[in-house]
Amino acid sequence: MSHPAPPAADLAGRHVVVAVCGGISAYKTAELVSRLVQRSAAVDVVMTAAARKFITPLTFEALSGRPVRTDMFRLRDSSDPQHLALTEQADALIVAPATANIIAKAAAGICDDLVSTMICAAACPVVFCPAMNHRMWENPVTRRNVEALRAAGYRIVGPEEGWLACRHVGMGRMSEPATILQVVEEILRGAGRS
Repeated sequence: MSHPAPPAADLAGRHVVVAVCGGISAYKTAELVSRLVQRSAAVDVVMTAAARKFITPLTFEALSGRPVRTDMFRLRDSSDPQHLALTEQADALIVAPATANIIAKAAAGICDDLVSTMICAAACPVVFCPAMNHRMWENPVTRRNVEALRAAGYRIVGPEEGWLACRHVGMGRMSEPATILQVVEEILRGAGRS
């Protein structure tokens, strides 16, 4: 009986932070984390309170092999300003799913939880992977916020058109993990280590 070849370890030595926000497509983020780990990336996951309504930290701990951070004020040790330290060590920060809420917060510079504070303090490239209802995506305020993030140098991946959790077809579906991974690979290749 033959077994499939293991994934390439081409992301060894790379560190990616994945910020999970509250949307049904958080299940896709679990697959993204798994793919990154299978390719030997070190992955730290941070979650908003809303994200934990859709998927548990235990899922991401099992996939990443690392503790999940959920609280800005629960430090691992007394010198752990995690909203700074994690992104200082990271090669990329991926926000997936990026809800209309987190996009609005980031565009306005609001820092009221661990994820929004990490985005503002990030010392690495930040990739937003939007996912929301099609009317939310088409809202002029959301569009303005997305353009503000692009203008500030953030990468936006997606969304795509398809079946949405609201049982409609439209633009707002989070990009597939393979698509997001391609963008992350480009960033990591461009960020070469010296």
